Amino acid sequence: MSDIEIDIDAKRAARASALAARSALDPSTRTSAARALRDALLAAPEMEMAGTVAAYASVGDEPDTRGLLFALWKRGAYVLLPLLLPDGDLDWASYEGPDSLRPGPRGTLEPSEPPRGPGAVASADVVLAPALAVDRTGTRLGRGGGSYDRALARVGPAILTVALLYDGELVEALPAEPHDRPVRAAVTPSAGLVRFS
Repeated sequence: MSDIEIDIDAKRAARASALAARSALDPSTRTSAARALRDALLAAPEMEMAGTVAAYASVGDEPDTRGLLFALWKRGAYVLLPLLLPDGDLDWASYEGPDSLRPGPRGTLEPSEPPRGPGAVASADVVLAPALAVDRTGTRLGRGGGSYDRALARVGPAILTVALLYDGELVEALPAEPHDRPVRAAVTPSAGLVRFS
């Protein structure tokens, strides 16, 4: 068995464990986590100065981003949200408030504004990425489609990239494959914004 096969199996197991833990969270924990994540992110200096933020509309058991998106939009930030393309890559379009979202593929919510192209994420001052877990080096465990690895590859080295997590999802180590793109920080309800060196 090759190292890549071992990594794929280990990632599959880590993904299943993280999804099971998320589905067991009670609604009050989810609600308080969403508030804590929103407040920690809005207080980050990079977010306070950001003209453009690439974010995402949470779905399912993901930490809820609705309040954060609305707060960023009301603050005057230009918020970009992803549109999932047929090949798994991400296009981007502007968020124009809660009523601008529509159902997308695979249970996602997408902006109804015109797409700006996959390269639009490179114009963001901060990029928020979904994750099931992140380790202390910034290795991000996603859902396995590679969409955000492609998007993060387009982001410059000085741009803050942040994964939104529940408590317990910032772990010591995760398996990684060559195509995995790390994030530069993670935010959890209890620890707030944690930056990786």
